[in-house]
Amino acid sequence: MKPPQSNSSSANADNHDLAAQRRRMQTVIRRLRRAYPDAHCSLNYRTPLELLVATILSAQCTDERVNLVTRELFQKYRTAADYARADLETLQEDIRSTGFYRNKAKALQGMGQRLVAHFGGEVPRTMEDLLTLPGVARKTANVVLGNAFGQAPGVVVDTHVTRLAKRLGFSAAPTPEKIERDLMAIVPRQHYVMLPHWFIFHGRAVCRARNPQCQSCILADLCPSAGQV
Repeated sequence: MKPPQSNSSSANADNHDLAAQRRRMQTVIRRLRRAYPDAHCSLNYRTPLELLVATILSAQCTDERVNLVTRELFQKYRTAADYARADLETLQEDIRSTGFYRNKAKALQGMGQRLVAHFGGEVPRTMEDLLTLPGVARKTANVVLGNAFGQAPGVVVDTHVTRLAKRLGFSAAPTPEKIERDLMAIVPRQHYVMLPHWFIFHGRAVCRARNPQCQSCILADLCPSAGQV
C-alpha cells in the first residue's frame, strides 16, 4: 500500500501541472496570434462611452446586431447626460432589436445618471468604479478597461472564451468568474486583453459551438477535445 502523498508532494504536482498549462497556453497564443493578426474588438465604437453602451447592449445579442443599432444610437445619444435624461420608452424603442430592451434601456439611463452625478459625465478607469454603474458586471468592465483604456485587470470571458477554455482543457469551472481566475493563472498579463479576441475569432471561424472544424484546427494536437465534440 502506497503511503499517503505529502502536502509538499501535492504542491509540487500542482506546480508542475500549472507550469505545463502555462507552456501549452503559450503555444496556443503563438498559433492564434499568427492565425488572426487582425483580431480586435468586434463592437464598433469611438469613445469609452460608446464602448460601454455597446457592451451593455451586447448581452444576449450578437455584435453584428449591436453594431447595426448603435450606428444610429450613437448619433442620437452622444454624452452620458443624453442617456441620463432620455425618455425611457423612446430609448427602449431605439434598442428594441437587441433583446431584453426594457432592462437594457433602464440600465443605460441609470448608467448615464450615475456618470453625470458621480464621475463628471466621464467613464471611470477603475474596475471598482465601473462596477458601481447599472448594467455593468465584471465582463463589461474588463471589455471597457482593456479596449478603451489599455488596462488589463482581468480576462474577458464570454460564451466563446468559455467554450474554448473548456474544450482546450484550461478550465472546467462552472462560472465565468472562476474561468477567468483559471485563465489569469496561466496567461501572461500582456495577453489578457488580446486572448479573448483570439479565442472569439477562432471560435467563430473554427471552434464553433456546433460542428467544430477539428480536422482543420491549428490547435487540434493541443486540444483534448479534438474530434470528440
